[in-house]
Amino acid sequence: QVQLVESGGETVQTGGSLRLSCAASGRSVSTITMAWFRQVLGKERDFVAAIRRHGGGTYYADSVKGRFTMSRDNAKNTVYLQMNSLKADDTAVYYCASTSTGILSTVSQASAYSNWGQGTQVTVSS
Repeated sequence: QVQLVESGGETVQTGGSLRLSCAASGRSVSTITMAWFRQVLGKERDFVAAIRRHGGGTYYADSVKGRFTMSRDNAKNTVYLQMNSLKADDTAVYYCASTSTGILSTVSQASAYSNWGQGTQVTVSS
């Protein structure tokens, strides 16, 4: 069983930057597919970014391409989400997720992930 703990969420002004972290235990992050999702109260959980296991590539939602970067530090067993040029629409609870599979066609589907963190709040204020 993989345990995931997110951190780094806070309130930031429009145009600012934040880096979220997701520390994993129970499995090496290099051997699992990791992803970030976000959710606004009352709405569905939306895909943000994913990094596939074993160097399989990184994928982004259209809404964050060019602004967000997901990365992995195998030595720290942690994945990151660097968020730049933040907008009010980026306000949400951000969740880290993992799955032992790495099927390309499902990386953006929340149902494909079996382990989730508790979430971290990101608020972008104007």
